[in-house]
Amino acid sequence: MRLAAALIVLCLAGAATAQEAAQPAEAARAAATRLAEAGALLDEADGARNRVRALTEAIRAYEDGLEAMREGLRRAAIREEVLSRDLQAREGEIAQLLGVLQGIGASPTPVQLVHPSGPVGTARSGMILAEVAPALNERARSLRKDLQEVTVLRALQQSAADKLQDGLEGAQSARAALSQAIADRTDLPKRFTEDPVQTALLVASTETLEGFASGLSQIAVDEAPGSLPGISDRKGELPLPVKGTILRRAGEADAAGITRPGIVMATRPRALVTTPAPATVRYRGSLLDYGNVIILEPQAGILLVIAGLDVVYGKTGEVLPGGSPVGLMGGPDTGADDLLTREGNGAGQTETLYVEVRQDNTPVDPEAWFKTDRG
Repeated sequence: MRLAAALIVLCLAGAATAQEAAQPAEAARAAATRLAEAGALLDEADGARNRVRALTEAIRAYEDGLEAMREGLRRAAIREEVLSRDLQAREGEIAQLLGVLQGIGASPTPVQLVHPSGPVGTARSGMILAEVAPALNERARSLRKDLQEVTVLRALQQSAADKLQDGLEGAQSARAALSQAIADRTDLPKRFTEDPVQTALLVASTETLEGFASGLSQIAVDEAPGSLPGISDRKGELPLPVKGTILRRAGEADAAGITRPGIVMATRPRALVTTPAPATVRYRGSLLDYGNVIILEPQAGILLVIAGLDVVYGKTGEVLPGGSPVGLMGGPDTGADDLLTREGNGAGQTETLYVEVRQDNTPVDPEAWFKTDRG
C-alpha cells in the first residue's frame, strides 16, 4: 500500500502542468531565414536597375531579421531559464519517481502479486498500479521533453552569435553600398536649384523653426511650378519614417520640461530613415538645436521635418520617390552580445528621431498623418 500511495501522490503532483509555451526556437530559426534572405537581396542589388531601392530593401530586410532574431533569442533564453529552474525545483520529485520505479523493478514478481491483506488487497493494488502506470509514463515523457528542449535551446543560443554577427556585417555592407549608390545617383528630377548664399543667410538669421520654414522659398532658384500629387488622401495612413517606438507624443514634456509639437521616436543605432511619401527636399543640414535636419515637402503647404539624423541623404531641390532613404541614425552598430540581452521590446533603442508636421507653417499633430499604435 505504501508503494501505491507514493505513486498516487507523485501523479497528482504532476497533474498540474504549465501552459504550453510559445516556440522561441522556431521563431529564432525563422529570423535566421530572414537574415539569409537579406543577404540574397544584398547580392542581387549589385545588378539591380534601381540600386538605391534594392539596397534600401536589403537594409530593411536586415533590420527586420536582426530584430526578429534578437526577440527570438530573448524568448529562447527566458524559456531555457524557466525550464532549468523548474527542473531544479523538481529534483526531489524526479528522485522520488526514480525511487518508485527502482522499487518496482527490484521487487520479486511473486511479492508484487501478493498483498498481505489477501486476494482483495492484491486486486486493489493491481487496479491502482494499472491506473497509475500510464500517468507515470506520461510524467517521465514530460521530464524527458523538458530536458530535450533545454538542450536544443542552449545549442541554439550558442550558434546564434555567428548568425547575428554575419547579419550585422551584412547590414554594415549594405549601408556603405547605399551611401555610395546615393552619391552616384544622377537620375532624380529637381524642382529647383539651391542658392547656397541665401541658405547660409537664412540659417544664420533664424531663431525658430517657424521662422526658418517661412523663409524656405528664399533659397529656391528657378523653381518649377506646380506641386506633387500630395498626401491628403493618405492622411492617417502614412508609414513612420523609421522603425522604432514613440517615446514622446506631441506636446509631451521631456526630462527638462521642454515641449515640442512633434513626436520623438526611439530607434536602434544606424537605423535607416526613409521618406513616407514622394517629396521635394526643401532643406538638409544642421539647424538650430535640432541637429541634422531634412525638411520634405510632399505637397504644397505641408512640410515634414525630420531631425536628429547622423547621416543625411539627398540634395536640396531633388524630388524623392516614396520610401527613399533620407538618412541614418547615429550611434555605434549594435554588437551580437547586445542583441542577445534579455530585455523586453524597446531595449537597445538608444537613438532618438524628432518628427514634426507643419501645415501652412503651423505645426499639427503628426499622429493625425502617420499610422501609429493609435491608429
